[in-house]
Amino acid sequence: MIASRVNHVIRGSLAAVGLFSFLKRQKDRRASDGASEITSDAATAAQTSVEIRADTADTQLVEASVEPPPEHGIDAGVEVGLEAGLGKTRSRFRDNLLNFLLGDKPIDEDLLEELESQLIMADVGVVATRKIMSSLGASVARSEVGDSAALGKALRRELLALLKPVEVPLEIPDQSGPFVILVVGVNGSGKTTTIGKLARQMTEGGLSVMLAAGDTFRAAAVEQLETWGARNKVPVVAQGSGADSASVIFDAMQSAKARGIDVLIADTAGRLHTQANLMDELAKVKRVLSKLDPTAPHETLIVLDGGTGQNALAQAQQFHDAIGLTGMAVTKLDGTAKGGVVFAIAESLGLPIRFIGVGEGVFDLQVFEAEPFIDALVDVGAPVDVA
Repeated sequence: MIASRVNHVIRGSLAAVGLFSFLKRQKDRRASDGASEITSDAATAAQTSVEIRADTADTQLVEASVEPPPEHGIDAGVEVGLEAGLGKTRSRFRDNLLNFLLGDKPIDEDLLEELESQLIMADVGVVATRKIMSSLGASVARSEVGDSAALGKALRRELLALLKPVEVPLEIPDQSGPFVILVVGVNGSGKTTTIGKLARQMTEGGLSVMLAAGDTFRAAAVEQLETWGARNKVPVVAQGSGADSASVIFDAMQSAKARGIDVLIADTAGRLHTQANLMDELAKVKRVLSKLDPTAPHETLIVLDGGTGQNALAQAQQFHDAIGLTGMAVTKLDGTAKGGVVFAIAESLGLPIRFIGVGEGVFDLQVFEAEPFIDALVDVGAPVDVA
């Protein structure tokens, strides 16, 4: 009889332990293999950072006494909150998009044209805007919307209808081998920081985590991931600068399987979506992983900088065409008024938006939920159901 798998759904509402709030796995640990076991013993974890360096053909396990570095503003205990984190985008939507809807104004062609212009200026995107306006125009024609106040509520419904289909939280099943998350994106998108925050929240949720420093093009990227490893007390597999990224991640996968790690998160070199040779290298990484587990990577997550506006959409499209994405994380929404790009991405790609970043804190990386996101931007009436 095959035991049924238990899917642990990552939800942001369980704030007590972050995004990853589920039961700790009860797994049998092999004690007879003679390997040094990676543990989360609180008595040693506070002083020990475990780092695996594959400088030779044989991966070596190195344990060094390390004092975790200061977090430099990455405060796990202080959350910005969704409304505050989306403050700049919220201002653009409310000040520019909704203010002209205030009052009991009749709906005419000028009002609808102004609404269309404001949506585009809010980075909602041309395609998404046309879809919204087409639906709103049909509602007006059927006399379902008679004044500007009703139009505002109808707008909320249309925005929610765009985002609801991409509200798909990441699920980590109870499986025999490590769940592999391959993280991709351009330099400066917040890719490595997102990995560190995910690792922190996963470990607090009871999962064992390993990191793979696959961004071998930049020594600083490896160092940054090692810093996160020390801070989160999780092992990091790394090689020297310029090493083959696929080799690093392959070694990490082997190590994770041998040590019974629950989740392996692999960083990759930041690259422009127009660099075909580097995009081909990502495809190589996926092929190498499949040799150890035909189903790996189980999640290919792109990290997008929300502040880049419509360029983020172009990046996601190119990466998706090249390697096939399964999820997205949109970061740095706290520092931009271009958060409307989330609607453009949802409409154009239809890929799950797993997470959004609304602040510097570890727990400001939140599971994406459509209705709270809409409410943080557009508060024009009671919640509505979207079929």
